[in-house]
Amino acid sequence: MDLLANFIANRSVPARSGRTLEVFEPATGRAYAQVASSDAADVADAVAAARAAYPAWSATPAAERSRLLLRLADLIDRDAESLAQAESRDTGKPLALCRRVDIPRAAANLRFFATAILHTSSALHETEAPAVGSPQHALNYTLRRPRGVAGLISPWNLPLYLLTWKIAPALATGNTAVCKPSEITPATASLLGPLAAEAGLPPGVLNIVHGPGPDAGAPLVTHADVPTLSFTGSTPVGRWIAQHAGHMLKRVSLELGGKNAFIVFADADFDHAVELAAAAAFTNQGQICLCGSRLLVERSIADRFSAALVERVAKLRLGDPLDPHTDQGALTSRQHLDKVARVVDQARTLGGRILCGGSRPNPDLLPPRCRDGYFYSPTLIAGLDPACEVEQQEIFGPVASITAFEEEPHALALANGTTFGLAATLLTRDLARAHRVAAKLDVGIVWINTWLLRDLRTPFGGTKHSGVGREGGTDALHFFTEPKNVCIGL
Repeated sequence: MDLLANFIANRSVPARSGRTLEVFEPATGRAYAQVASSDAADVADAVAAARAAYPAWSATPAAERSRLLLRLADLIDRDAESLAQAESRDTGKPLALCRRVDIPRAAANLRFFATAILHTSSALHETEAPAVGSPQHALNYTLRRPRGVAGLISPWNLPLYLLTWKIAPALATGNTAVCKPSEITPATASLLGPLAAEAGLPPGVLNIVHGPGPDAGAPLVTHADVPTLSFTGSTPVGRWIAQHAGHMLKRVSLELGGKNAFIVFADADFDHAVELAAAAAFTNQGQICLCGSRLLVERSIADRFSAALVERVAKLRLGDPLDPHTDQGALTSRQHLDKVARVVDQARTLGGRILCGGSRPNPDLLPPRCRDGYFYSPTLIAGLDPACEVEQQEIFGPVASITAFEEEPHALALANGTTFGLAATLLTRDLARAHRVAAKLDVGIVWINTWLLRDLRTPFGGTKHSGVGREGGTDALHFFTEPKNVCIGL
């Protein structure tokens, strides 16, 4: 069984303790590899390597940092098929999705920030004001400098995609990094380290430490030499990080959960709305924080819409993720499968009507190698109280609910009626309504007549319990740098 090792100072190394964890293939339910199970000692080694590399890397010209990151993006393109195969095997998501989205986006993340640092500008202010002991006239300009070692903690649902989303701006702006990917899906992170060395990144610039959150993630969060933390994951873990990092006055970005509304007005393009709702609810088996898991449909079309959506969902092909024709793969872990099943059972006890799905598929209908895999049928539920726990908590699986609304204020009340505020999708032909509703939605991202269309220049993040801070574009470049004002008396 292969060992997926840590990557510290451009070397693959096991955990100091020698401990490992089994890595399971979700489609089969069987272990296929082992990964280093690291602890505070391994984190300390990685942080020490990053600190040692920081002075030279931060002083490296932006053009050279850009060249090396672009080279890493080229290597991801070169190995795109093997990375896609590894991602699909590790996560249970369809191989076609990895080929189309996950791996190309990882390379795109690197290219975007590698070139963004070549086009930054600095604010300049001409000052005319009296000041004790100073001339009345002055020029103020702002420098932005890297902050040191960045701790980057990424989740299991989009392993390489979201890891590079953090690595790219951190390294591009001159920081060094210690990454803690999910121990559930470590495969592509373990492949990225050697590619970084091949690209020419100096030892210690990029370090990867595997292991469980309490053993490896917590020491990274609380390490005194890691002033910057970027985390994507669950709201409870984000709350813990905020408490401990806040006590140490660290800079923190938290991209957390979502319970996103997908709002369909009666004047929407009906067929487009049905197709988009199926994609928003079930892409990656619903394991995307941006999925539209609460379908809010204007009452006059609600019954017709529900029937059409059930018909569309029935056409989704559930099966072996390695089959290029598969639409729905496996959930990423046995624990998560059990959680999703419990939530659906809870919905039944709360009076929810299962319109489709609601159980694991018949194993006899799956390919032989997948009969012990972590599969769950795409599920639509109607009739739930919007205030019930199922409607208020993130499920993060192939489960969506349908609720009818009467008019625009009712739709807004439902959409804003959770503690989450990550994203919302709005379908209507009425342009005035689109702008009006978008302005009143208490979320960080609004899509109108589309879903998951991302421009890397735009801010990404949520409100309320969906997170703190923004990533993407200038926001990410600012997050990983420290502004310094310089005032020159004239």
